[in-house]
Amino acid sequence: MISRQTQLTTSRRDALAETLRSTADLLRQRRAADVPEQDIEDYVALDWLEWHGGSLRLTITGDNICKQLGVRTA
Repeated sequence: MISRQTQLTTSRRDALAETLRSTADLLRQRRAADVPEQDIEDYVALDWLEWHGGSLRLTITGDNICKQLGVRTA
């Protein structure tokens, strides 16, 4: 069986990486409902977000990606 993570295309992963920081900002503002449902599913499949007690949060991997993107754009 092919995992959801391996089914995501490179362009989809790149698009998700570009929007991860804004998604993290929405989560900090407790506005997860503003994140598209498909994006949430893909972030979880990539292990960039996780469900924790009924709410979403960045995983260590997701946090590291945000930090890497911050270094590149700074």
